[in-house]
Amino acid sequence: MSDTDYTFAVAHIRALEGRLFSQSTIDQLMACRTYEDALNFIEDKGWGGLDVERDADAILAAERNKTWETIRGLSVPMETFDVLSYPNVYHNLKTAIKEAYLGERHDDFFYEGTVPSREELRDVVGKKEFAKLPSGMDTAAQDAFETLLHTRDGQLCDVIIDKACLAAIDKAGTDSEEDVIKRYAETVITVTDIKIAVRCQKTGKSIEFMRRALQPTSGIDTERLAKAAASGFDAILDLLSGTSYVEAADALRESPSSFERWCDDCLMEMLREEKYEVFTVGPLVAYILARENEIKTVGIILSGKLNGLSDDSIRERIRVMYV
Repeated sequence: MSDTDYTFAVAHIRALEGRLFSQSTIDQLMACRTYEDALNFIEDKGWGGLDVERDADAILAAERNKTWETIRGLSVPMETFDVLSYPNVYHNLKTAIKEAYLGERHDDFFYEGTVPSREELRDVVGKKEFAKLPSGMDTAAQDAFETLLHTRDGQLCDVIIDKACLAAIDKAGTDSEEDVIKRYAETVITVTDIKIAVRCQKTGKSIEFMRRALQPTSGIDTERLAKAAASGFDAILDLLSGTSYVEAADALRESPSSFERWCDDCLMEMLREEKYEVFTVGPLVAYILARENEIKTVGIILSGKLNGLSDDSIRERIRVMYV
């Protein structure tokens, strides 16, 4: 697809960006006294719909569907955006494997709208026809299934699938001709590796476990990261402080919630330069991720209001907005 083919799509997305929640809008949502007030606020902004249940989960799901309906209506190659769905696809694979192992069904644990679909994954895993899955996913699925069957170690099963997901994102970034996809892949993998290292340090995982879980990337030296995590929390902070991810160390010092917020904010910051693109797919990718960030932030606020969390506690979790 030539550069000029994106001109109309980008112009349409630019118009839609004006509807994204700004930091000021998020502050107004935060000012709502109750969960019901917050629902009224987002409904007044056009969230949900007449046929959508007046429930946070239903409204957020409807907004995600609206995002993809918008992108599908732009007449651009949808395979360009496949990499953005990988985390959901591989999450669904883990769920299908655990369902097969336990002999139970949990529809609510699946993300909708993925390829392969929920039922396709269930069928493949149930019949052990792993070769029907895409390359890379097939071997990971078989390995994870057999590992769970023989060890009953659900965490190890997760590690195998999560690593395969990161490898798929890495390959998509390497193979793509789009700069935004390359930068997305590097950012996601690096941030996820840091999260894995922090989690492993807290739970006392071995360096061998970390080496199996971490995905090599140009963003950070994963061997040094694994050794730092094996040495202790302060060693992770020292390592990060000497990289371009020094803000991760600052967030970790502050609180776990601040660190989780930094992980999402890091991606938003990476996308900001797409605001100045006109002839590439970058603004479309940025819009999809900005919408997901917006929906996640609204979900955090609604959940906080519903569960009676203090405003300070909720604000600590709020993500930075794209606009």
